[in-house]
Amino acid sequence: MNQIISLKGEISRIINKPYPFVKWAGGKRQLINQMKVYFPKNFNKYIEPFVGGGAVFFHLLPKKAILSDSNLELINCYNVIKYNVKELIESLSHHKYEEKYYYQIRAMDRDLEFYKKLSNIEKASRTIYLNKTGYNGLYRVNSKGYFNVPFGFHKNPTICDRNNLIAVHSALRNVKINHNPFESCLKFAEKSDFIYFDPPYHPLSETSNFTSYNKGNFGEASQNELFNNFKILDERGCKLLLSNSYSDYILNLYRDYEIIVLKARRSINSNAQRRGLIKEVLIKNKFKFKNHQIIEY
Repeated sequence: MNQIISLKGEISRIINKPYPFVKWAGGKRQLINQMKVYFPKNFNKYIEPFVGGGAVFFHLLPKKAILSDSNLELINCYNVIKYNVKELIESLSHHKYEEKYYYQIRAMDRDLEFYKKLSNIEKASRTIYLNKTGYNGLYRVNSKGYFNVPFGFHKNPTICDRNNLIAVHSALRNVKINHNPFESCLKFAEKSDFIYFDPPYHPLSETSNFTSYNKGNFGEASQNELFNNFKILDERGCKLLLSNSYSDYILNLYRDYEIIVLKARRSINSNAQRRGLIKEVLIKNKFKFKNHQIIEY
């Protein structure tokens, strides 16, 4: 049985709060100052079904939390940091920032039999290395499930952020981490739980590549299913926040809830002219309006 490694001496020397250990598309670290005024002051437990980089979790550091995601590689990283952070740090310290080496590491998943033989620590090390050294911190796979992000020409990437990994390890000690679809939260969410949804965004146009880095297809059927889950949890008495794109489809879908408009700076776009400040929405269930109202941040 896995045991959490004791790092009390090392943790005591780390004074900074943990922060996301990977760069994840649509990450909320830059939006926390806009979002935090809408976080409930009191709640039972925190649930995040699309954890991604976990920026909101690392800001709140709740006493009780359940984190989940449908991305198995990502969830493996969280579990390895929780249970095997020392071994992960050791593995990450051996990686090199070289283009040829990058493509050798990237190609590991092309040989399925070989990849299956890798330990969870080796897989997590690979995922974090590729995230730190690949183009723009993308996580993207092709139709065969192969990671296909090209090498990123960074100035001096930090492959092994040792202090933060130890801080993240400490933050995850009492957290439940699951590889589950978002619907699973219906099984354990209770009244007064705080649930934050950060799904793949509804695209702003038919040609938008805003969600192209997400594995699988999170289309309108998935958005509708998420909305139905949102309504069920609202009726259950949960405290809900949900992020999504500022699109007519999303504005109409959640028209009976409070909609806050935030402004985010997004750099993950192949077209440099489409990078910069864009509108996003934060939807909450604390107040309902008879008429559709939008609050501009």
